[in-house]
Amino acid sequence: MQQHVNIKNKKARFEYEILDKYVAGIVLSGTEIKSIRQSRASIAESFCEFNDAGELFVINMTIEEYTHATHFNHNPKNARKLLLNKRELKKWHKSVKVSGNTIVPLRLFVNDRGLAKMEIALAKGKKLYDKRETIKDRDNKRNLDRIKKTYN
Repeated sequence: MQQHVNIKNKKARFEYEILDKYVAGIVLSGTEIKSIRQSRASIAESFCEFNDAGELFVINMTIEEYTHATHFNHNPKNARKLLLNKRELKKWHKSVKVSGNTIVPLRLFVNDRGLAKMEIALAKGKKLYDKRETIKDRDNKRNLDRIKKTYN
C-alpha cells in the first residue's frame, strides 16, 4: 500500500570516488517523515559532518514543509542527526580527520518498516581528469548500446 520512496544524489557519484558505504538511520520529527514519504526531500547539495561530541549530522538536506501541518512545522534546512554504531563513527571520524575524505549522502529511502534511512558513503573527491574520463566512458557505452540496438 505504501509507495516506494527513493531519493538519490546523482551528482555524488560523478563528483566523488566512493570508498565505503553504510546505511544509517535519521532522527526526524513527525512532519519531516511525512514529507519524506511524499518524496518532498532533496539531498543534492548535502554533506555530512561530525560535531564536537563525535556525532554525525547531515547538513544542507532539504525536507519541504508538510502541507497539512499546523504552525508546529519543521525547519526545511535543519541539521539532522544520523544513527550509526560507535565503532563505525570512530572509524569514519578518523578517516575524515586524517586523510581528508568526506562523507556524502547517496540515497534517502523508506524501508519496509516505514523508517527513513540514508545510504551514506565515505568518499574522496575526483580530479578534473577523472571526471573527464567518466564522461568519456559514459559516452562510449551509450554509443555501443546504439550500435548494438541497430544490429538487433
